Amino acid sequence: MQSVWAYPAGIGYQGQEQAALTGFTLTAPDGIVGQVERQVDESGMQHLVVDTGVWVFGKSVLIPAGIVVAIDTGAQTVAVIHTRDEIKAAPRFTLDSQTTEPAYLTEGGNYYATLERSAPL
Repeated sequence: MQSVWAYPAGIGYQGQEQAALTGFTLTAPDGIVGQVERQVDESGMQHLVVDTGVWVFGKSVLIPAGIVVAIDTGAQTVAVIHTRDEIKAAPRFTLDSQTTEPAYLTEGGNYYATLERSAPL
């Protein structure tokens, strides 16, 4: 199984050196999740921070790079394998700085790794 913290090899994107994803729309199989606010491309912790707007009470969510299934730079969209409800149920961060803390990343990674067993990449 690949790391939840790295972009899958098959999508043709490995990090920000190719094109920044900030401002792209993140989509799930059941609809739009929100807009990419920022991305972290450090080895072992690649992820996106997405502003969900009002559907998660105006909160941002962390999206591990490993759940991304497609990136369309022309349409400026990033697609993920998990549903909006699965993303909404993921562990939340309170402070933006938590998105690079090992304890939070472990908690989030464990949550998404559990989902991966029931939803093939």
